[in-house]
Amino acid sequence: MGKHAILSASGAHRWLECTPAARLELEFKDQESTAAAQGTAAHNLCEHKLKKALHIRSKRPVSEFNDDEMEEHSDAYVEYVLEQLEEVKKNCKDPLVLIEERLDFSCYVPEGFGTADTIIIGDKSLHIIDMKYGQGILVYAEDNPQMKLYALGALASYESLYDIEEVTMHIFQPRRENVSAWTISVDELKKWAENDLVPKAKLAFKGEGEYLPGDWCTFCRAAVKCRARADEKLRLAQLEFKLPPLLTDNEIEEILSKLSDLTKWANDIVTYATDAAVNHGKEWSGFKVVEGRSNRKYKDEDKIAEVAKANGYKDIYRTSLITLTEMEKLMGKQKFKDILGDFIIKPPGKPTLAPLSDKRQALNVSSAKTEFNKIMEV
Repeated sequence: MGKHAILSASGAHRWLECTPAARLELEFKDQESTAAAQGTAAHNLCEHKLKKALHIRSKRPVSEFNDDEMEEHSDAYVEYVLEQLEEVKKNCKDPLVLIEERLDFSCYVPEGFGTADTIIIGDKSLHIIDMKYGQGILVYAEDNPQMKLYALGALASYESLYDIEEVTMHIFQPRRENVSAWTISVDELKKWAENDLVPKAKLAFKGEGEYLPGDWCTFCRAAVKCRARADEKLRLAQLEFKLPPLLTDNEIEEILSKLSDLTKWANDIVTYATDAAVNHGKEWSGFKVVEGRSNRKYKDEDKIAEVAKANGYKDIYRTSLITLTEMEKLMGKQKFKDILGDFIIKPPGKPTLAPLSDKRQALNVSSAKTEFNKIMEV
């Protein structure tokens, strides 16, 4: 496994907000989650397919996570990259395409480096394209610190060869149907680097500055034991445990903005404490390890069927249509639309509160009220 940067590009949204976090995280073991392993597999497949599309030799990666969904989304990613390449070719005859390119931005961030999924460089433009296979959190290109660090690294290597005036950053997140792009001039990017990035990176590398809990705590390895985060969540919890009518509007708005992270923090504490007790013998005062609830399941489905039929029970199987995704894959997108388009519906989702930064259009209040009341009556 390769060396990891202390101030990584992927963690920039954390250490730029909470500068001591990067050093604190070094005290905790970096364990790859199943979602992260799946994301790595998706990136490897995207790299292979893009190289093949550009006539670069590549051996197809093999992974336990490869499935029809990953095949479909990796194809879509390659298609998107090729579309951007064609756009660049309109103003540049022979643009440079770099795949899984290691970038050094240590001139701004101590020992800083990272790897960009795809880079396209034309006469005056630089494009950074990042594949996000996760579906838990929406990621946007606008003012994205990870992408800006990649851009600075690419400029450090190629600015002397190309007269680059602006940078466009792309986020491709197919499992959330989220594609976004954001353009910034090179001058503005460097101004941000000098005025904001450099001073914060110096503090972060030394482990100095103030702990500041926020949304950026989500993937911090130290989050579960961070005192600053605990103090913040316990303060909010004290408000949450009041009955809603006793809360002011301002208190409710503050809780709404932090509730998902508060819930995740509580679940993280339970997960950490359970792991410590089960796997490391930790005893927590007032708690014990018990067997959780489980559901019955067949030990051997073939044997179950054989015995049931032998005893006169024949109607023991159910059949159902394959899923929409499988059907579309079977027919192809255009035939699927032509043949079944009139028979497919997408019912409205239930009304949900979301922050104003959410890209979805706001619902009409009266229609939302009707849907909400229907749900509450069920």
